Amino acid sequence: MTARTATTERQKRLGYELRRMRTAAGLSAEQAAALLGVDRGAISAMESGTRAVSVERLHTLADACAVTDEVYVSALTQMAQPARRQWWSRYRGQLPQSFLDIAEMEAASPRMRGAYSVHMPGLLQTSDHALALFRLVIPALPDHEIALRLALRVERQHILDQEGAPELVAVVHEAALRMQFGGRAVLRAQLNHLISRSEQDNVTVLVLPFEAGGFPGAGQTVIYAEGATPQLDTVQIDNSHGPDFIHAPDQLAKYRAHFELLESLALPPNASRDFIRTLANQL
Repeated sequence: MTARTATTERQKRLGYELRRMRTAAGLSAEQAAALLGVDRGAISAMESGTRAVSVERLHTLADACAVTDEVYVSALTQMAQPARRQWWSRYRGQLPQSFLDIAEMEAASPRMRGAYSVHMPGLLQTSDHALALFRLVIPALPDHEIALRLALRVERQHILDQEGAPELVAVVHEAALRMQFGGRAVLRAQLNHLISRSEQDNVTVLVLPFEAGGFPGAGQTVIYAEGATPQLDTVQIDNSHGPDFIHAPDQLAKYRAHFELLESLALPPNASRDFIRTLANQL
């Protein structure tokens, strides 16, 4: 089987889980290679996500490693299946792969928690607000790429309205609610849109006001996307160089505690809506 020329975050994550499974069981790469009937280089490629692993070999490895969590193994089996063409595949080669990885992460998650210190939640942004953000990217983007990013953003948002939509809990700092990206009119429309979205059964918006004082984290946008099982949860952090994906067990535990504290500091849903409405009326 030939090596992939590019890997998705899903493929990298499967490889990470294979390596974690193997090392937790005390198996060397040479032992795993002998078990699966491949050479040592193939094990390295599988664990880096650059080579596919068959479902049969996945189950053989799981059995050898005494992994008995059926939900976890079933989820890994789904990840090992050949990827079907999804709506975000249309953007492959036109936008950075990491953007498509975010769309795939959202599509696979039953529940997401987000923390937003400066920007509005991507899944809850108006087109005008998103457009204002894309026009501030450095170096400046050409018009056709701005249009592609906006189209992807809008399509991503449909996930909140589809059958079996995920739950989204967004903690939005007051600073983000006051940032006038695109001007006063754009912000007013964005705040009203946030109120409207927060009334959906699967969307909760919690405001963290200035008066709440300090809060954990470095101020970046952070998304905690739950997986089919807690071992497969993912943290995605926005950076100026692009998104980072984190899934080490100790880091997942850290960010779960991070969100528990943030949500305890924030205003409850109804008070948050009233707070946003007051800000919108002041514009």
